[in-house]
This record gives sequence, C-alpha cells and structure tokens, in this order.
Amino acid sequence: MNKELAIDSALSVLNDPLFKALQEPARLAVIRQLLILGKADISQIAEDLPQERSVISRHLQVLLDAGILRVERAGRHRIYEINGLEIIHKFEAILKELKLIMPYCCN
Repeated sequence: MNKELAIDSALSVLNDPLFKALQEPARLAVIRQLLILGKADISQIAEDLPQERSVISRHLQVLLDAGILRVERAGRHRIYEINGLEIIHKFEAILKELKLIMPYCCN
C-alpha cells in the first residue's frame, strides 16, 4: 500500500461516528450508567442524570448509531446495553489502520 492510500484509509477509520459519540460528556454519563446497570430502559438510565428524558433519548440514538449500544424491545420498552464486541471490533480496526501508517510518519 502506498503512503497516500494508507493515510486516507487511516483517516477514514478515524472519522468513525464512535469518536463523535464519545466526545460528549453527557453521552459518557449514559455509558457509565449502562456499565453500572447492565441492561436498562430509558427511565432507569435517566434516573441519576440531570438531563431530561428527551435529551437522554437523543444521546442514546447517537450511541446506537455509533455502534456503542444495542437495543431490544421488551413490550413497550426499549432495553439498552453496551455493545462490547462492536466497540472492541472498531478499536481493533482503528489500531490496524494506525499500524499501517506508522512506517510513513512515525519512528
């Protein structure tokens, strides 16, 4: 792989929605809640957070879109949980791309 292709490939991986999702402190608080609770619905997640449920709902959607969470329906409720394997997969892909560009930029 040539230098420019390696760099473009690495930058495309670094442009993953995962990074945008992790930049917001409120979303990190949602992730923290889910790490503590395991599976939970929005009421349980929002219980100890200062934001309104509508704001929490938008944060949950961003986290879902980024692959950080997964959701299942249980009657009228949506149950959220951390999507650990997907997070690991994304970070492994990032690491792989960074290793490819290291010879071009960093000793």
